[in-house]
Amino acid sequence: MAGVWEWLYEGYEPEEERLREALCTLGNGYFATRGAASETTTSRSHYPGTYMAGCYDRLTSSVRGRQVVNADLVNLPNWLPLRYRIRPVGTGPGPWLSPDHEHLAEHRQTLDLRRGTLTRRSVYEDEAGRRLYVEQCRLVHMGNPHLAALHTAFTAEGWEGAIEVEAAIDGDIRNTGVVRYRNLSNRHLTGWSTGTEQDDVVWLRCRTVESDIGFALASRIVATSGGPGRQTVESGRRPRPRQIPRKIFQTVVLPLDPECDAVVDKTVALYTSRDPAIGSPLRAAVVGVRTAPEFTELLASHHRAWAGLWQRTRIEVPGEAGRILRFHLFHILQTLSPHTAELDVGVPARGLHGEAYRGHVFWDELFVLRFLSLHFPEVSRGLLDYRHRRLPAACRAAQQVGRAGAMYPWQSAEDGREETQELHLNPLSGRWLPDNSHLQHHVGSAVAYNVWQYCQATADTGYLHSKGAEMLLQIARFWADSAVWDAQLSRYRIRGVVGPDEYHDAYPGADTAGIDDNAYTNVTAAWVLARAMELYRDLPEPRRRILAECMRLDPTELERWEDVSRRLHVPYHRGVISQFAGYGELDELDWAAYRKRYGDIRRLDRILEAEGDTVNRYQASKQADVLMLGYLFSPGELGGLFQRLGHVLDDDTWHATVDYYLARTSHGSTLSSLVHAWVLARVQREEAWAYCEEALTGDVADIQGGTTAEGIHLGAMAGTLDFVQRGMTGLETRDDALWLSPAPLPQLSKFGVRIGFRGHEVDLGIRAQRLRIAVPDSHHPAIRLVLGGHIHMIVPGRVRWLDLPLRPLPRPQSRPPSQEGRQD
Repeated sequence: MAGVWEWLYEGYEPEEERLREALCTLGNGYFATRGAASETTTSRSHYPGTYMAGCYDRLTSSVRGRQVVNADLVNLPNWLPLRYRIRPVGTGPGPWLSPDHEHLAEHRQTLDLRRGTLTRRSVYEDEAGRRLYVEQCRLVHMGNPHLAALHTAFTAEGWEGAIEVEAAIDGDIRNTGVVRYRNLSNRHLTGWSTGTEQDDVVWLRCRTVESDIGFALASRIVATSGGPGRQTVESGRRPRPRQIPRKIFQTVVLPLDPECDAVVDKTVALYTSRDPAIGSPLRAAVVGVRTAPEFTELLASHHRAWAGLWQRTRIEVPGEAGRILRFHLFHILQTLSPHTAELDVGVPARGLHGEAYRGHVFWDELFVLRFLSLHFPEVSRGLLDYRHRRLPAACRAAQQVGRAGAMYPWQSAEDGREETQELHLNPLSGRWLPDNSHLQHHVGSAVAYNVWQYCQATADTGYLHSKGAEMLLQIARFWADSAVWDAQLSRYRIRGVVGPDEYHDAYPGADTAGIDDNAYTNVTAAWVLARAMELYRDLPEPRRRILAECMRLDPTELERWEDVSRRLHVPYHRGVISQFAGYGELDELDWAAYRKRYGDIRRLDRILEAEGDTVNRYQASKQADVLMLGYLFSPGELGGLFQRLGHVLDDDTWHATVDYYLARTSHGSTLSSLVHAWVLARVQREEAWAYCEEALTGDVADIQGGTTAEGIHLGAMAGTLDFVQRGMTGLETRDDALWLSPAPLPQLSKFGVRIGFRGHEVDLGIRAQRLRIAVPDSHHPAIRLVLGGHIHMIVPGRVRWLDLPLRPLPRPQSRPPSQEGRQD
């Protein structure tokens, strides 16, 4: 039985291996390696992969007679290879062993979340009854981001002889981890060379084809044999190097019998030409691995580094939900650790766990930074810097379409250009179709929102008044320039966009792409404009003058911002907020018929296209769109936004809107169940927990049907953590205070979290309708906390218990789940 800090896989299931490899990835924010067995190579069941944060390369492919350019997160040389075979006395060597070999008798894989290690225990037995026990511990060092190691122990039963071990660095690597990309150009590495050093160190170096990033990996083998006081193998049996093009090997033969076990430690260092304070990647890698401590010391320092991370991110939720949340947090920290803060990288939507989405950066930071900013603000700031460095590219993109300001790309990689493809493949029909998702300009609002919320949580006015202001004002300028006056409506409209739903990228029969007045886009644009003007007014006069000169801002432009922020159009139909203008006029879909015919209809767009139809004809959404507003803004803040726009958003209207779209959503994104859980919890709906469970198990159970094997869904994982941290507590950071409006679900009525707020480490706990807040003693000023309309000053060094405000009982669902757009 796995403990609360362990993720255990008992037995070997080839068809499940790629999923397990993704979920057992180890990383440190600098690079990560999938949990593939060290004995395996790329096959139908296995896909070894090592990915470095922000390392992209661009190749050109031919698709249907067109030249298509793709930037991919590069699969780096494989440092894992370590295979073995037994050599019993009096016989020749046996076969090379791996979990796929018929001699495998037992297999167990354990991911230790607390210590950041992956341990595999395999037992092999041949026809003669000879047994070999293999236990291997793997780490990607969280303290020194350039180091990784394998510790492999061998034990014999029923025979004596030797164990032959072959370790390698494999540079003959391609990006083939996603089936639908395999026919595209995929060799991103070139310029290989290999070599050896005198002290059992071997190395491989290469570079990327187009981005010309240099890589060097150096490996050291230490082999020992014997009992507790085992000795290093004598010089006659030291590792023997061997080179072939693009690979380098080391082989060692160790005595092995029931009284004499053997251990092989493989330590690897990885450096790139982008690393600071090095002469060359090769020299740094050789020195790094040569001076690395032995495995036991390396493991101890790795454990200490992880202990420090867990101290800053305490989350206590009982039961299986708490175990999964810990698992999610583990993968967030492996992808976006304090090491990430020093890099020029964004939030990869699929982590550093695979090649889905080509490793690109989308809007997922919207779901990640709200969590990170309350634990690792330095990481959030580094991720925002990624967007700031690409602000000039966003401004150029806006100019190219005749707009002012900054138009951030829907998909971003190394330099900030739009990476969204013009075509995408529907695997059901085999047809390549136009991809209009680059029209999701709401990604700019996500960038602005993240800037604002980071500064609210940290009081980092220096950032807000400098880089933050530059981004926020340029994004506001883009929205103001995108708004077109409609005299008939007496409103501004934003036309030709795609909302978070993604299904609807055009009107039925239209010759042009995009829809008009997406409610989410318009409301968030109004929010950006209002925040930009507030920020501009609050800037110190010298800074305001410099910004105005650099941006050539004048009073008339600011007047337009004010006008647009108050008069953007928000469409309605049948008493609910319309997802976009004309949504209510689309046909209704026979949801029951499609579920009966297809079962899983999450990718309804592909199903309809394969039938010769289009989802653009129907009131059917892929994921939360209008309801995303309830995820970003508290009820009070959302009501204030609508009031500013000249609308009254009361509880009845919002509840009706929630019901309306709940019945018309296929949940084709892992983010959908997360947002619906959040929104339903805030409106006191009983079915909130069902959506919460789906969000928790999205990757663990791979509910999207094979997508997790290509990379985890980082936004959904972070969102589940934030669901507890902010959703259940109603936590907001604004107006120099912590605002709390707890709405615990019956299934999550007892939990605790630790957050960082303006220099404090704050422990929040909810139990039996009471809130516990503890602030360690410090020199920082008291925290102003607002709960149920009352202000409390929480003095450092004190623990306070506060009664939760009474809330209405949960509302029952308004129709059976089978009518709610849910999976049966």
